[in-house]
Amino acid sequence: MASTQLQPRRAITALHRRRRGGALALTAALALILGAVVGATSGAGVSHPAVRKQPGDWLARIQTLAGTGKGSLQTAEMTAESRAIQQTLAYTPYVRVAGSQHREIALTFDDGPGPYTPRVVHELAVLHAPATFFEVGVEEQYFNAGTSEIVAQGWPIGDHTENHPAMDTLSRKDQQQQLLQQAAAVGEYGAPFPHLFRPPYGVWNKTTVALLKHYRMLMILWTVDTSDYQLPGTQAIVQRALSGAKPGAIILLHDAGGDRSETVAAIPKIVRGLRARGYRLVTVPELLLDNPAPQNQNPTGLGSGA
Repeated sequence: MASTQLQPRRAITALHRRRRGGALALTAALALILGAVVGATSGAGVSHPAVRKQPGDWLARIQTLAGTGKGSLQTAEMTAESRAIQQTLAYTPYVRVAGSQHREIALTFDDGPGPYTPRVVHELAVLHAPATFFEVGVEEQYFNAGTSEIVAQGWPIGDHTENHPAMDTLSRKDQQQQLLQQAAAVGEYGAPFPHLFRPPYGVWNKTTVALLKHYRMLMILWTVDTSDYQLPGTQAIVQRALSGAKPGAIILLHDAGGDRSETVAAIPKIVRGLRARGYRLVTVPELLLDNPAPQNQNPTGLGSGA
């Protein structure tokens, strides 16, 4: 019932999100027009104080909307996505698949940062395909450049523990440390406190769920496991991603933990293949905002490669 009540508000928010690109284009066009008006009047040596003030006000508003601070479209979007995570937590502690309201899919990458992370980020950025990364804290001391690039793109970084243990084998204190140490590690490179968590190997217990509830973190599982960590070949990775695609799907890939050259090579083919089927690629928070997750999530049958 909770998810049904929230859907109208989310639908409205999603509509505003889809208009963001058009709004930014419009504000840019207005800025050019107003700039031309100001330049023309200035060049003619004509003084119109009232006219000059109005373009200035408009330009200030445009700059605010297009920026990253308070009152910007980006901040409004991030606030809405954060709210979507917390609203999802109100009725389920984990999500394996989002809703099917829109043809949207989220690509997710585990085990980074690593030596291949910058290449993964580059391929996605060139394709304008956002993704969500679940990082291991201990890797930050070696490969934090990858984390900085993800942050620069504005993509979310989730918690994948400090050193990738099976959470169900740890005490409450040790599980807590795994969560918080990772959060502190990514925070050193500009990432906000992670409100998304992915359990290594897809295993957890009641203690894990209790801790996640305390820290207001949503466990993100996966719909499709490409098993790219097994190095099955680029084409196999692509085929697995595309064959499991459906609205609301969360696809599991890896940007670290071994040789990820096959994954890097697969990214353009996966992105183009999904788009050819009419899918839009979004981050996990975006996916949950536009496609509220069903209440009945089935966590059984997960793979062990996360």
